Amino acid sequence: MKIWISDTQTPSHRLIRLNCEEHSDYHYLGDLNESELSSYFLDLKDDMNVDKNIKLLTYYGYLHIFLITKK
Repeated sequence: MKIWISDTQTPSHRLIRLNCEEHSDYHYLGDLNESELSSYFLDLKDDMNVDKNIKLLTYYGYLHIFLITKK
């Protein structure tokens, strides 16, 4: 699955937007299979529900992930 990404980081949070269609302000992440997506999600957060997020990305064609930065 071809994935484009927009990654915004602030001191309090990180917003990652994944999309299966090209957008002008997104960067090309790559043509990832399910195992590569799983490892990417687990690198972001080790207790993330990987299967659910892959299904959402496949069904809707986009996925927004909001991560709170703990101090």
